[in-house]
Amino acid sequence: MENKTLHIGSQELSFSRPCVMGILNVTPDSFYAPSRVAADDLLERARGMLNLGASILDIGGCSTRPGYTDPGEAEEWRRVAPALETLRTHLPDALLSLDTFRASIAERAIREFGPMIINDISGGDKAMYEVVRRAQVPYVLTIRRPSDETADIPLIWDPGIGFLGGPEADFRALQNLHEEAVPVLVGVSRKSLIWRTLQTTPQDALPATQALHMYALLHGADILRVHDVREAAETVTLYEKLKIDN
Repeated sequence: MENKTLHIGSQELSFSRPCVMGILNVTPDSFYAPSRVAADDLLERARGMLNLGASILDIGGCSTRPGYTDPGEAEEWRRVAPALETLRTHLPDALLSLDTFRASIAERAIREFGPMIINDISGGDKAMYEVVRRAQVPYVLTIRRPSDETADIPLIWDPGIGFLGGPEADFRALQNLHEEAVPVLVGVSRKSLIWRTLQTTPQDALPATQALHMYALLHGADILRVHDVREAAETVTLYEKLKIDN
């Protein structure tokens, strides 16, 4: 793995080894209920994730599960702003990511709470590209490949597992995963490619999630976006042991 590095304001994120991004959904309807976190539990959950091995905390205020209802810009901001304020106040050294497809939300969050990763599952548009280019913050580009439109933006690439049209397409994306010039983020945690294939539920999908995490690491993933931080961090440790021995 190349020693890729991204800067988030004065903070540095190195990819000399893979890192774990913990999911904090300040939503009432994200597909995996235990990922939903109330305001009074946010700080404890965030500290727990950092202690268990997360390098990044990913805050989301709008569920993008299949059939989701868009809460609208005002409601999304009402959800994420207090969460960002709490984390900036009590965990000022934590690396934050904001899961949003709205350029206006991204711009306001950066302006009011400082530099952070913008994690956009939509693939972005000109407005979003301009926001992250101007702020020079890392941007998770999903599904779409880097192009002239995204030139001069510090990119992370996400193949878009869960947004490709079904399990078959998701598995093809994993099979085609490989090292990239930019860091690669993989989010398979408890997703439908697992529980539909195995005919179980998201609640039963942790062991299979970890199997796919190891596969992703062996094929070029730099960031695992996860619900279960301890287990993902353990998988990274085992991957590192395999890498060292080989």
